[in-house]
Amino acid sequence: MVRPTEQRKANLVRSTAVFIVGNIEETIRWYEGLGFEADYFPPGFAILCRGDVQIFFQQQDGYSRPDDPAARERGAWNVYLETDDVASLFEEISHLPNVPVTRGLCRQEYGQTEFEVMDLNGYVLVFAQPFDE
Repeated sequence: MVRPTEQRKANLVRSTAVFIVGNIEETIRWYEGLGFEADYFPPGFAILCRGDVQIFFQQQDGYSRPDDPAARERGAWNVYLETDDVASLFEEISHLPNVPVTRGLCRQEYGQTEFEVMDLNGYVLVFAQPFDE
């Protein structure tokens, strides 16, 4: 029970990545190849979903993601997506011709099995699943 003098603090329930892209239609097709479903709101906004995950995309005509050598050097990610079967997802995605796998399936010291891909806009997606010791 909340006392009259106490103020309730709202709980945050979800976070959604928002990527800026130069061509939203090409981006939608690429993510549909990964099994995402698209809700497109022309002329320049889309919500792509797979399972319980959503990624938002906003189009800015002519946009090209700037190269960031420091981020590339340290292997920075843009979005971290957890799954219930990372090995099956790797098998599904790694054979797609236009999906560069930038790091194969590997176990991490922090308890996750992961792999990485880079989308057509240069964003790095990590797919992961916790493992039991």
